[in-house]
Amino acid sequence: MKILLTGGAGYIGSHVLLSILRNNHDVCIIDDLSTGNKNLIPKNTRHINCNINNEELISNLLQKERFDILLHFAGFIKVEESVKNPDKYFKNNTENAIKLFETCYENGLKNIIFSSTAAAYGNPINSDSIQEDENLKPLNPYGLSKINNKKYLLKNKHKINSVILRYFNVAGADPDLRSGLISDEPTHLIKILSEVAIGKREKIFIYGNDYETKDGTAIRDYIHVSDLADIHLEVAKHLLDKNQSNIFNCGYGKGYSVLEVINAANKITSNKIKFEYDKRRPGDAEKLVSNVNKLHQNINWKPKFDDLDFIIQTAINWEKKIYEKNL
Repeated sequence: MKILLTGGAGYIGSHVLLSILRNNHDVCIIDDLSTGNKNLIPKNTRHINCNINNEELISNLLQKERFDILLHFAGFIKVEESVKNPDKYFKNNTENAIKLFETCYENGLKNIIFSSTAAAYGNPINSDSIQEDENLKPLNPYGLSKINNKKYLLKNKHKINSVILRYFNVAGADPDLRSGLISDEPTHLIKILSEVAIGKREKIFIYGNDYETKDGTAIRDYIHVSDLADIHLEVAKHLLDKNQSNIFNCGYGKGYSVLEVINAANKITSNKIKFEYDKRRPGDAEKLVSNVNKLHQNINWKPKFDDLDFIIQTAINWEKKIYEKNL
């Protein structure tokens, strides 16, 4: 496959890039490095430093070369930030993305994999096993910005073949520590927990202990980022073979509370994780656990790293590496 990859210097995009290179596919990255990190792009990998709204540059690229598929990751992902600054999210995650899709279509690239989010579901009725046809009721502008793209892609499915992947909570790092999450202001639980584990941060705040869950803290479905990366290549093969638009959840179908994640980390690290309760954050859902039957029925993929302890261990190992190298 010849792949156009946006956001390839970001957390998920860089892991997908590793999977692409491991499978000897041809790839070109578009990333303006506004949130990505150039250190996550391997040497001798093609990288164009530009925003996805640069219609002229991208059009010229698509006219010169024929890509089989677009894998689109370039977007903002922080729920709390989206509540405070919704326009930033609608501008980039929706408007710029749709402009990119139209530029691709106008220049002959009609196959797209779009990275979406479980935040689109909000607080679903069946939060123990959320299916793809669940009503979409996002609690924050981040989730809504992704739904707007879904509406565009489904409206235009007669001319664009697309697969929308709804990620649940992506965590961990490449087991060989070639990539992981780099962020000055992290919001991911396991990222923050890893900073506490290596002594970079004093404690973790738990936002809400009054949810209607087994221990009062929010529950999420965690998937290792390398497993998620492999899903994309299998989905790309499926899309090019079937030419059929679809939507798939990406998770393991298992839910862990914040306290359960902290307890798991305490079994791994010598530095016990200190925490403090705080009030709920606007836009946070109570419980999000995927139903991934549809994914397994249609896509030739099996998880390699479906283990919470392993997810946490790789995250901590990565945190040690970037702390020592000051990345």
